[in-house]
Amino acid sequence: MASTVYGTCRCVMTAGTAFRQAGLSTFYHHTNFTSKFLSRQVTSSAPSIPHVCIVGSGPAGFYTAQHILKNHKEVQVDMIEKLPVPFGLVRFGVAPDHPEVKNCINQFTKTAQNERFGFIGNTTVGNDVSIAELKESYDAIILSYGAEDDRVLDIEGETLHGSYSARSFVGWYNGLPEDQDLKPDLSSDTAVIIGHGNVALDIARILLTPISILKHTDIAQHALEALEESKVKTVYLVGRRGPLQVAFTIKELREMTKLPDCKAILDPNDFHGLAAEIPNIPRPRKRLTELMLKTATEPPTTKETLTNKRWGLKFLRSPVKVIPSGDGKQVAGIQLAVNKLQKSGDYVKAIATDEIEELKCGLLLRSIGYKSRPIESSIPFDLQNGVIPNSGGKVSGCKGFYCSGWVRRGPTGVILNTMNDGFETGKALVDDINNGVLDISQSTSKGREKLLALLDKKGLVPVTFSDWQRIDELEKIRGEALGKPREKFVTVMEMLEAAFD
Repeated sequence: MASTVYGTCRCVMTAGTAFRQAGLSTFYHHTNFTSKFLSRQVTSSAPSIPHVCIVGSGPAGFYTAQHILKNHKEVQVDMIEKLPVPFGLVRFGVAPDHPEVKNCINQFTKTAQNERFGFIGNTTVGNDVSIAELKESYDAIILSYGAEDDRVLDIEGETLHGSYSARSFVGWYNGLPEDQDLKPDLSSDTAVIIGHGNVALDIARILLTPISILKHTDIAQHALEALEESKVKTVYLVGRRGPLQVAFTIKELREMTKLPDCKAILDPNDFHGLAAEIPNIPRPRKRLTELMLKTATEPPTTKETLTNKRWGLKFLRSPVKVIPSGDGKQVAGIQLAVNKLQKSGDYVKAIATDEIEELKCGLLLRSIGYKSRPIESSIPFDLQNGVIPNSGGKVSGCKGFYCSGWVRRGPTGVILNTMNDGFETGKALVDDINNGVLDISQSTSKGREKLLALLDKKGLVPVTFSDWQRIDELEKIRGEALGKPREKFVTVMEMLEAAFD
């Protein structure tokens, strides 16, 4: 695998910057923060104790930490997160109407309460602290910072008003600070989502779910209010290949088929001949295909015929151009190339024909995948594949550096895949400690104590896990007043004020 070294990642405002801009610098300088932080957490600078730093607090980071703490009884693990709140995509990526998926937070919280674990939030690697500075403080560094960018269609008109990435739209309705001001245009009757994955179905479901249901989830209030005024009634999900190649799973499809006051508009012709193939395909794909076929061929119920909301799947179509409105500023539709399928070994490839179709819409969302960014020039990065080059979680050519999650394997799979990935990287690190591959005999002070002293010297205030628990408590109180499980703080400043109140 060829690796390419590339720049630094985008950073979020730190506590120091935020409070200085707000004229609140004395808020955190009136006390010795490092002493206060250390008094609440067990630390050790004993040279015989390994000190490990994990960059990123999503599922990959927490599962990696869990394995390390369970399988090495002395190691100290610190987790650095750029936001004041932990849990990454579990908080900001999982759909608000899927609370059961977020139950893994309970296990992550148990990990965070281990006396050998420290959470250092609101601290951005590459801005507040460099990789070199981390290396001076820790015996090993694990990069688990996920995929913060998205893939583009690279077609004419993609940047018109009304065109958004799935990543930004999901961040908007889940309260991610960087996406709070997205303000998507929901004034059109029709939305088109490019992609046939679970994220695409999540977005379609959120667009079409009755407000009476959404208002009892943890969806951000600004998104709930916008969706309440939404004019979107029809959502098409467009994929470049056929029904047998869709990436979404049966759970998400079944939820779409059961949406209240909404009907499916699948073309039975798209499934012609598939009934004969179904017995020969693997069981998960078989069940999924059977449900699509049933949805396409069953006549609508009387109630479905009366509803004005609908959703549909379009197959064998690739976007070639976004059609502009008369003034050239707004999305008015999408041009789609009609594809044919071509087998290449076990892979089925979509080949565009000369036939072009147009689909009118005012809202266009691309859901064609996330991608990771380089974190710093000192860490190798494969730009083509969007991952850190590694072998079994060990960063290639960088002793003492490891990676897990999407930045290791690419943005694919579900939380179970991430758990297995994190455990594998955690095992690789523990094995290296036990086998003497990592040199932990340095006599200098290291670990949390050294890093916190450095941050204090820079005038920066990290958020601890107990600070996060105050944020958590206040969000639940805010949500209770609205009949929701929580109402998230959606700006870094709000989070910091809640943490340090």
